Amino acid sequence: MATIPQVVCAMQTVLSKKAEEAAQRTRFVQRQSKMGGSEFVQTLVFGWMSNPQASLEELAQTAAALGVPITPQGLDQRFTESAAMCMREVLDAAVAEVIAAEPVMIPLLQRFAGVHILDGSVIALPEALADVWKGCGNRAQPRAAALKIQVRLDLTTGGMEGPVLQDGRTHDRRSPFQGSPLPMGALRLADLGFFSLDRLQELSAQGVYWISRLQVQTVVLDSDGRRWDLLKLLEAQSSNKVDIPIYIGAEHRLPCRLVATRVSQETADRRRQKLWDEARHNDKTVSRARLRLADWTIYVTNAPVELLSVPEVLVLARARWQIELLFKLWKSHGQVDKSRSAKPWRVLCEVYGKLTAMVVQHWLLLISCWAYPDRSLRKAVCTIQKHVLHLGSCADSAERMCAVIGIIQRCVAVGCRINKRKTAPHTYQLLLNPALEGLT
Repeated sequence: MATIPQVVCAMQTVLSKKAEEAAQRTRFVQRQSKMGGSEFVQTLVFGWMSNPQASLEELAQTAAALGVPITPQGLDQRFTESAAMCMREVLDAAVAEVIAAEPVMIPLLQRFAGVHILDGSVIALPEALADVWKGCGNRAQPRAAALKIQVRLDLTTGGMEGPVLQDGRTHDRRSPFQGSPLPMGALRLADLGFFSLDRLQELSAQGVYWISRLQVQTVVLDSDGRRWDLLKLLEAQSSNKVDIPIYIGAEHRLPCRLVATRVSQETADRRRQKLWDEARHNDKTVSRARLRLADWTIYVTNAPVELLSVPEVLVLARARWQIELLFKLWKSHGQVDKSRSAKPWRVLCEVYGKLTAMVVQHWLLLISCWAYPDRSLRKAVCTIQKHVLHLGSCADSAERMCAVIGIIQRCVAVGCRINKRKTAPHTYQLLLNPALEGLT
């Protein structure tokens, strides 16, 4: 599992060695210069990790802290197409590094050979980059250029695959992680964008467990092979918590459990309002049955009752939001989707640089707080940001980098925890005690 020397080695490899190689390969650096590939990359990565809103002047100060005097104008002139290509290669090199923490001490997660969450998020780009990354959107919000980032996160060890980059218009079912193998005995969590009966059937055959929301149009059959309307099947049950064996798919007839719970009136009304809003936005209508299904939280899983109870299924399904929180952290604190500039190549350099910073930041989170169930990644990131420039100024010394990371570890250990809540328990509380699920 990850150690401080391993993380330091990965940082020096990616931000120094790989950065120099990428600069030469992309012809970003064609002659001797005080600001070579590694200095340019480290300036952007450490500068934006420390302050995602850093101006050119502040980035120039970061370069000075790294021992490279350069004017803001001189730095601005380096944001070229070849610079963007260089930053992309450095990001790919960072993603290729395999870093994982000691498994978090949560017994429910440790029942599996990893709890893997899949998801993607979109970053809008200037229209001038449409030939680089094809956009997406609808009539109300057309995006000529956009980038989709795909990530797979192991909730147990924090091991992260990605971000892998795709055109913004790419459907989640075409994610590189959709069909990639998982260990036997692992648990897979993904939202409806990844729903595929073919894939769920493959996972079951490979001994991989899964929990998924159910697409409402999916054919549902009971244990006797009778076809049911999903709403009628739920309303035919005598309890507000449902756990029954079913088959899904007219051709697949994939055996699984239907696990559902009736939600509060307030939650159901909020869901219906969202359905109406989305329908108006897309100039569509919502069926009466779909509105009535908003009364239920519905999942399907191939995990047997002996392995997971109904509260445990519900809690683990809720844990899928941890990857949404990771993206929120990247966008709110890392601001990977924002730029002070409108110049296309500078924007693209910024996106790649900030994503690389988020990967490095994740490595620091793994060795500083992942082992704590009650960790606050937001608080930990704020602590890391305070020490990043000091870390960057030590980039040529593994010993000094280890010392700075040790300081980060100690600071995070004493001040980056989440307080317990009696009502609306946090996810970590639910994972430790699924019986609290009824309080959410």
